[in-house]
Amino acid sequence: MKKHLAGLLAVCVLLAAPSAAAAAAPRASLPDIEDEVMCPTCGVALNQAFSPQAERERAFIRAEIAKGRTKDQIKRELVSEFGPRVLATPQTGDSGFNWAAYLVPIGAIAAAAVAVLLALRRWRTRPADEEREPAELSPAETARLERDLSQYDL
Repeated sequence: MKKHLAGLLAVCVLLAAPSAAAAAAPRASLPDIEDEVMCPTCGVALNQAFSPQAERERAFIRAEIAKGRTKDQIKRELVSEFGPRVLATPQTGDSGFNWAAYLVPIGAIAAAAVAVLLALRRWRTRPADEEREPAELSPAETARLERDLSQYDL
C-alpha cells in the first residue's frame, strides 16, 4: 500500500513540475510588450502607433515571441535593433528633465506622507472637547445670553 502511495505521489510531482516551470517564466505577448516600447518614427507607444515602421516593429516582436523569447530578451533585442529610445521609459542619462519623471512623483508622495503624519500628530496631541476648560463669559456676554434666553419659554 505504501509503495502505491509513494508511486502516486511521484507521478503527481512529475505532473506538477512542468506547470511550475511554465508559471515561473510566463510567455511573452504582443499586447504586454506593445505598451512598454515606442515607435521610433512616431514617438508614441507602439500600441498607439499605426505607421509602417510600427508594423515592422510589431512583426519583429511577433517573430521573437514565436522563437520563444521572454519579454526582457525581446526588449533587449529591440534596443539593439532600434536604439535605447525604443523603450517607453525616461532616458536618465540625457538630461535632468528625464530624471524629474522619476523623482517628482516620489517627492510628491513623500511630501504628502509627511503632511499626513504631521496632521495626525497634531490631531492626536490636541485635547478632546470634553477635556477643555469652558471659556469664561464676560459680564456683558452673560447679560446678553440671559436676555436672549428669557425670550424663550423654557
